[in-house]
Amino acid sequence: MASHVNEKSEYADLPEKSTPLDGVDTNIELREEQDEFIDEPRQLTVRAVLVGSVLGLVVAASNMYTGLKAGWTFGAALWGSIFGFLLLKLLTRITGGIFGPKENTVCQTAATASGGLSAGFITAIPAMYRLGLMGNSHPKDDIVSLLLWTICSAFFGMFFAVPLRTHFVINQDLVFPTPRAAAETIKSLHRAGSEAAKDARDSGIAMGASFIISMVWGTLAHFIPGLLDAIHILYFIGESAGSKFLMRADQWGWVFSWDFAFFGAGLMTPGSTVFSFFAGSVVAFGIAGPLMVDAGYLWDKMGFIAPKTAPITAVASMQSWFIWPGIAMMVVAAFAELAANWRSLYFSLQVIGRESRNIIRKLSKKEALAVDAGAQVSRDTTPEHEMIPTSWWVGGLVVSTLCTIVVMYFNFQVPVYASIGVVVLSFFLAFVCLQSTGETDINPTGAIGKVTQLVFSRIPNQYPMIVQKTNLMCANIAAAASSSAVDMVSDLKTAQLTKASPRAMLGAQMAGSVFAIAIAIPLFLLYTTAYPCILVQGVTCQFPAPAVEAWANTCILLTTGGTIPKESVILTIVLAVVSILNVVIRVKFVPDAWKPYWPNMNAFGLGFVNTGLGTSTCMLIGWIAGRLWLKFGKASHGRLMYSVSAGMISGIGIAGVIKAALTIASVPGKNILIGCGPGGGLC
Repeated sequence: MASHVNEKSEYADLPEKSTPLDGVDTNIELREEQDEFIDEPRQLTVRAVLVGSVLGLVVAASNMYTGLKAGWTFGAALWGSIFGFLLLKLLTRITGGIFGPKENTVCQTAATASGGLSAGFITAIPAMYRLGLMGNSHPKDDIVSLLLWTICSAFFGMFFAVPLRTHFVINQDLVFPTPRAAAETIKSLHRAGSEAAKDARDSGIAMGASFIISMVWGTLAHFIPGLLDAIHILYFIGESAGSKFLMRADQWGWVFSWDFAFFGAGLMTPGSTVFSFFAGSVVAFGIAGPLMVDAGYLWDKMGFIAPKTAPITAVASMQSWFIWPGIAMMVVAAFAELAANWRSLYFSLQVIGRESRNIIRKLSKKEALAVDAGAQVSRDTTPEHEMIPTSWWVGGLVVSTLCTIVVMYFNFQVPVYASIGVVVLSFFLAFVCLQSTGETDINPTGAIGKVTQLVFSRIPNQYPMIVQKTNLMCANIAAAASSSAVDMVSDLKTAQLTKASPRAMLGAQMAGSVFAIAIAIPLFLLYTTAYPCILVQGVTCQFPAPAVEAWANTCILLTTGGTIPKESVILTIVLAVVSILNVVIRVKFVPDAWKPYWPNMNAFGLGFVNTGLGTSTCMLIGWIAGRLWLKFGKASHGRLMYSVSAGMISGIGIAGVIKAALTIASVPGKNILIGCGPGGGLC
């Protein structure tokens, strides 16, 4: 269920450049704009890669925190663009040389790569430990297997994404809101004049201030949890008023949380997504769930195994009852979007076929097949010497594919045919993620994982553990590959807009991925050592890990023939149909002006899966603050909103790492128990 949320761009509504049917190049304006920037003889530099990769590590820490907390991850594009500019500008004064927008683009690409390798560690990997599929071992006992898997997931999707640039970046020329925002930010930072310098300084101050406030607040919450972490407002109101319902509401998750990561996410997430997510949370865990618990139909909020104290009439918990309709909405909505854009998919398959034949023809020294000029939206003006050679990505794809198959077989006991099957499936599922990201800035990797779990739910094997491992790890490959492909193509979109070299982008992605591999496992070990409950099924934990819970229980249901309550099945079917109708109505009948406000069933389903109201409430508050800021300070909102958001998200991630380290070091926490209830029990 890991949902990837990018920084939603104000540029999403800009008109796309295109080429008329007579073939006249309309990108002259873009080239003239580029002429105002300094000529850069070198783009892929050691300083750009190192600065970007180190900045990306901060986002990696944030993503591990937010992913285990609520199943969300965030991109590093704007963080790498703005802070990368400030640091490289300083380095240029010290070391000399030329620094321009192209090198800045390389920096943000390295940041994206080094910050984006958390998907497997907030979904399938901990799910396998929860289900006992890794034996009785702890992740620290399986470092070699986890390292090999991380290497495979870092490079496999990256290489097969390279040829997709032609379709999504050039021929379709999709908006890609966050990459476009990153490109526009980079260009504005490098424009000559005092105004641009002021913008750069203000952006750095805003990002730094929000980062420090978020990090310090989050760290202090380790010592003062009742005031700086979660505020149990309803419990104390209920205690004063003698209302048991309000006191129990606190147990159901009606708690206000100071989670700056999701304040920042709310600032830049579309209103339709925020309100749909909040509505799903309220319906499941604010209204229907509590009423069903009071009626004795559900036993409590959490858990997949009934406790001894559960009422005889209880059939499930809130969590286990609502997870299936939630997953259904997420998966069905994603594929309904794909079906609504079937022409694009059909054209994509044609492109794949033509490019595959051209690879064979090139190896045979034959002339490439001609591209239908009428099917081309814009002409690629990138110089040939800056393009990524076919031999590079084909060779990389072959090696990474073979390595993936070998690692899956020897380290995770996944049959070879299953690995080959998911490698092929991943290529096509990446189209879903790229189309969604290019158009809406939302990467549905969670839904992709669930679909893959469904496909690999009945592999023939006499050992149930092998079946379940195959189910989870094949889905892990598909999700990781789709995530890497989106990162790669997104960076190639930014490069197109800044006229940077695609070849340099591949180099930056590969270098940044090395840093990502180096940090991903230590971060996972840090959190699972500090909070062992992350790896235990059906227990209350500081990190509820809704994505892990969803993956683990989807695996159980699909591979063991488990059952879910009849009423939950009925609701699942009904909401799946509603999700399809919602997409059809939006695509066919809703005016374009209304579409940004139309309900998002994927986000509504996420509210069913993400237990509690804390996260969605934080996002809603962040969104409201952003709207007020836009209303009363439009100019500063346009210049600084992304900087503030990125700072908040990164700061709370670093605070999470600090708190985990304090926990491992046995540094006493909860020193001040104000707001923690009788005996500090609420904290």
